[in-house]
Order: sequence, then C-alpha cells, then structure tokens
Amino acid sequence: MSNKLILFCIVALTFACLALAYEPAPIQDFCVSDPNSSVKLNGVACKNPTQVKAEDFFFSGLHLKGNTSNAVGSRVTPVFAAQLPGLNTLGISMVRIDYAPWGINPPHTHPRATEILTVLEGTLQVGFVTSNPDNRFISKVLQKGDVFVFPVGLVHFQRNVGHGNAVVIAALSSQNPGAITIANTVFGSNPPIPSDILAKAFQVDSSVVAQIQAKF
Repeated sequence: MSNKLILFCIVALTFACLALAYEPAPIQDFCVSDPNSSVKLNGVACKNPTQVKAEDFFFSGLHLKGNTSNAVGSRVTPVFAAQLPGLNTLGISMVRIDYAPWGINPPHTHPRATEILTVLEGTLQVGFVTSNPDNRFISKVLQKGDVFVFPVGLVHFQRNVGHGNAVVIAALSSQNPGAITIANTVFGSNPPIPSDILAKAFQVDSSVVAQIQAKF
C-alpha cells in the first residue's frame, strides 16, 4: 500500500511540475515576425530583438478606401502579422472593410478568431449561424457607431443595405485569424470536390453543381 501511495505522489508531483512549466502568456516583450527565417513554427519565428525597429510595429493605410469593383462589392484591407510584423504572437489584429451599395462580405468563418466589428459609415445587415443541430440564424441591422460580435468559428456575413457606401473597422482575436469563404471553399476547391458529393449534400442535380463550380 505504501509503495502505491509513493508512486501516486510521484505521478501527481510530475503533472504539477508540467503544469507549472506551461506558460500560456508571452514570456518576452514581443516577437516581431521574421518571414525570412527558415525555422518552421506554429506561427512565424522571431526577429532578433536588437534588429527590431519602430516600423515593425507600424502600419499605414486604413484611411484609404478599398476597391469594391468586384463580384461581391466589398474589399477587406487586413492588418495581420503579415502586414504588421509586431503583431506576431500577440493574438490580435484588425481589418477595414469597404462595401459598395448592396455589396456583401460573403458567408465565411475565421477558424482562429472571434471578430468584433464597428460601423464607421453606412447601414449594414450582419448575421451569423450557430452550430449544429440548431443552426439558428442571428441577424441585426447596424447603423453608424453600432458594434456587433461574431463568435469564433461561426459562419457570418455582412451586407450593405444603405443607399451609399459603407465602411467598418473590425478587430480579431488572433494575429492570423484565417478566413474560409464558404462558396469558394465548397465550390472552388483545388482539386474540386466530386460533383456527386456536392449534389447529394445540397440535394440538387449534378449539372447544377457543375455550373456553379465553373464560376469558381
């Protein structure tokens, strides 16, 4: 019995030490990304701190209107770690989104981030869908100054329902939030998802799927 007790104490102490050794918060002031590094990490390797400059923490351009002359009538201007190296490991980023009248930011998800959005100009319909099995559609029309949050991983969208252009600024809880646009992913994958699978999933004829895939 005493031997089992000693073994249990050793195992418990080992796990306690491992828990104390884990540090979820940053353990240095910053980790400016070094895209030229050959080191492969879950993220980007850090630049030598002695080579860091003020420009590594600076981005200019969110005052510029995005070009919305495209099929969906919107343009996202990102400020992620790729554009602002000082964001690396800090778990935050932002975007500017411009919308032409009736332009949309199509249904998409951010696999690594919650998004909080505020309207600077215009009127937007926004919404997201909860996960299975409920698949509740939660939507609201936003005016200038309104704020809305999209929980991490859920499919969401925005649509300009005003008579003029619309602009928002959004913050995301990752320096690299990722984006999965539903239509592009499902119908524009490379190589394509077999049309018979999509036809069965969407309960449509395979010829309809082929026509949609051809647009991507």
